[in-house]
Amino acid sequence: MPRYVIEREVPGAGELSPDELRVISQKSVGVLGEIGRGLTWLQTFVVDDKMYCIYDALDPELIREHARCMGIPANLISEIRATISPDTAKG
Repeated sequence: MPRYVIEREVPGAGELSPDELRVISQKSVGVLGEIGRGLTWLQTFVVDDKMYCIYDALDPELIREHARCMGIPANLISEIRATISPDTAKG
């Protein structure tokens, strides 16, 4: 299944409290349950005014539907073509 990184512009995201992030997470999990198969949320990185989410998805349209139901934008959806790390340098 393709893996995607989603950039979401969320002003003040880095200032959200743990409780606010928990509520967002619970809503996301609920929407994923409603959408059903073909979409798996793996992780989200929260920075100052953005969130970067990693999803496995059959297609980007499922990600767009999830964003619409969440009320949080999916400003940029990019398929991950490869990953690298310090281990990659070892050959």
